[in-house]
Amino acid sequence: MQYKLVIFDWDGTIMDSVPKIVNTLKLAAEKVGVSVPCDDKAAAIIGLSLDTAVATLFPDDNQHWAALIKAYQHQYVHGDNTATPLFDNAHNSIHQLKSQGVLLAVATGKSRAGLERMLLQTGLGQYFVTTRTADEANSKPSPDMINQILDELDIAIEDAVMIGDSLLDMKMAENAGVDAIAMSCGAASAEQLQQSSALTICENYQQLESFLQRKHIDSMLCE
Repeated sequence: MQYKLVIFDWDGTIMDSVPKIVNTLKLAAEKVGVSVPCDDKAAAIIGLSLDTAVATLFPDDNQHWAALIKAYQHQYVHGDNTATPLFDNAHNSIHQLKSQGVLLAVATGKSRAGLERMLLQTGLGQYFVTTRTADEANSKPSPDMINQILDELDIAIEDAVMIGDSLLDMKMAENAGVDAIAMSCGAASAEQLQQSSALTICENYQQLESFLQRKHIDSMLCE
């Protein structure tokens, strides 16, 4: 494996949660009584911290931002029942990377409470040596989350890669100076991701595994 550290986004990358987030945002807007965003606009803010996401999505409703945040948090846990499965082969791929001695981390727009709930629910917490959430760092696309992780683990930027599904993830990686791999199964389409600095765009985890294996072989040939 060429990389010593692989940093994953969560929503739309490990977990198929974009439909739930979009639906919850729309439910929150209905509850508060503001204009309901379309699916594309709602999906585009996934990855931002919740307060930044609400301010970005509802710029003319600042008097309702606090209520929207509260409504979203309630609806996500108690009001919306959209399923959020892991993407096919995600668990196995993460297990394989860990078994190869690669350090794994998470950089997500979720809150700490939200991420911990998902790590416990999915059983994936055992695989990650460290995680960063939106309430512990500047919101994406700031490189703050990645920089904190690199500093904590004493990993050089050339030894790390960011895997995410959004343009925010790709820009965060670019701002941090680390490689990025895009997953087109989440918030952004393959066409949108082609405009980013991603090394490659993978439709699924089988393609991700194949790309990382090729990178490993190429690095061995260059030694």
